[in-house]
Amino acid sequence: MTDKPIVLVASVSIIKDEEVLMIKENKPNVINKWNFPSGHIEMGEDIPYAARREVKEETGLDVELTYTTGVYNFISSSKDQVIMFHFVGQVIGGSINLEEDEIIDSAWVKVSELVKADDDKLRNPSAIKQIANCLVTKSYHPISVFHKQIK
Repeated sequence: MTDKPIVLVASVSIIKDEEVLMIKENKPNVINKWNFPSGHIEMGEDIPYAARREVKEETGLDVELTYTTGVYNFISSSKDQVIMFHFVGQVIGGSINLEEDEIIDSAWVKVSELVKADDDKLRNPSAIKQIANCLVTKSYHPISVFHKQIK
């Protein structure tokens, strides 16, 4: 048994036409890896709010969450257990303005190409490809499965 806490993450696929926005991370434990805009859910934070906040912080975009592809459980490259809540969203405002130190690039990628992307270029390839398959097949769940935070 480990004393490491479980890491809770909110993640968003921003969809435009048949493309999804990917960001290239440059963090101490993740260098030059593509990922969806995502990040840790802070203590006491509402999960959908955390997803929108992370997108804004990393990309400068405001998004509306329209669906979820589900909840993903995996061990990260840093050996943390991650529980990731993944959403699908669309841009409703803002403009691309990448978080300077941690995000070094962004690209709109055809969803069908993401499924075939080189694993070495993706942050958590199994999770990203599982999500990409959901995007291709439009295997979405209503956002209403997330209830308002209980106070």
